[in-house]
Amino acid sequence: MDVETHFRRTRNKTLKWDGSTQRVDRILLLSFVIFVLSAVGQGIPQDHGLSDHREGDSQAASGAPAQSPAASQAEPKAEGKSSGNGGSLIIAPMPISSPALGTGVVPVLGYIFPLQKNDKVSPPSVIGAAGIVTNNGSRGFGAYADLFLKEDTYRITSVYIYGNLNYDLYGIGIAAGREGQKIPLEQSGQVFRGEVLRRVGWDVFVGLRFWSGGSVVTARASRGGPAAAPPADLGLHTTLRALGLRLNRDTTPNRFYPTRGTMLDFTSDFFAEALGSKYSFQAYRFTFNKYRSLTKNQILAYNLFTCGIGGQPPFYGNCIYGTNNELRGYTAGRYLDRYMFATQLEYRLSLPKRFGLVGFGGIGEVIPGGSQIFRSNNFLPAGGGGVRFQLSKAYRVNLRADFAQGKDTWTWSMGVGEAF
Repeated sequence: MDVETHFRRTRNKTLKWDGSTQRVDRILLLSFVIFVLSAVGQGIPQDHGLSDHREGDSQAASGAPAQSPAASQAEPKAEGKSSGNGGSLIIAPMPISSPALGTGVVPVLGYIFPLQKNDKVSPPSVIGAAGIVTNNGSRGFGAYADLFLKEDTYRITSVYIYGNLNYDLYGIGIAAGREGQKIPLEQSGQVFRGEVLRRVGWDVFVGLRFWSGGSVVTARASRGGPAAAPPADLGLHTTLRALGLRLNRDTTPNRFYPTRGTMLDFTSDFFAEALGSKYSFQAYRFTFNKYRSLTKNQILAYNLFTCGIGGQPPFYGNCIYGTNNELRGYTAGRYLDRYMFATQLEYRLSLPKRFGLVGFGGIGEVIPGGSQIFRSNNFLPAGGGGVRFQLSKAYRVNLRADFAQGKDTWTWSMGVGEAF
């Protein structure tokens, strides 16, 4: 037995649920609110949990009516059940009420289980599905699988999403987002992503990924007022395909609720005409998370995310602020550009009876490049808090509900798993 194998087996005797390439927030990847806005551009689970959706935008900023009290107070019936064979079933029909997407429901179904009973090293695998139905016409369905094989030597992930999303486009850049002029769009299509990673030593995984998707963007009737300029490919069917690389290192003891350790993730995706893609561009993303236990029931979590885009992407291929909880408090799609960064700190407190509380704050920016980087008047800060309810004791999977305030917008979001 080599040194690395001995180290891995010894470590996992005490850390039964070793880390993952994905946080639960991406386990289903049904953040349909950013379905096409970020499915290609943001890298689906960079890839956001069993499910994750966010709502809200200040009425002054969006011009949309505020949520009704009845809609905002709706509570999901969520539960986690043991299957008796070491697996855990997660069911969470979550309500959604949003000026951007309307009122509806996001049903989530997930199953967490050991893929091979005699494999005591691999983390638990996850399969699941989710959907979205709202009264503004948005519809969608997605399925997800995250599999761990051969004593955590191989990790295989696949995601498929199909549907249509009605949303508003504000334009490219910080100035366009601040002006608040928007054009109502409908985008329908599908996207698939597959990924295979292999352990190369000391918790480091590397591998290949493949993207394939197509969509059509059309304009919806304007609600009045000045509108943003329409995108160049309006009314055209767009196919996007890419090959990519991923490097991941995760030392957290539980990927569903990290209490210590770090997670480092880097992805690069290359969309090319030679692969059948209409656009040729490159997408690079880097994520770093660090977790520290203050006491038995208190965790301090830190997150840093950066994104860079090269080439000639479609508008939804840019870095999109507000996706994948980077940052909560901003409606996904209001601020987007070639580059962005976001960093945040979150305090997590476990309470009796499966409940918990969190408080968080962060800052970030979208950047066109050049000398405009890190201009203080372009910073986009956010802060907020939320509650947690434990769906699965065996795997410590939480249902979360967060309210966050940004510079000129707010969001109310629900999801399964921690924000990062």
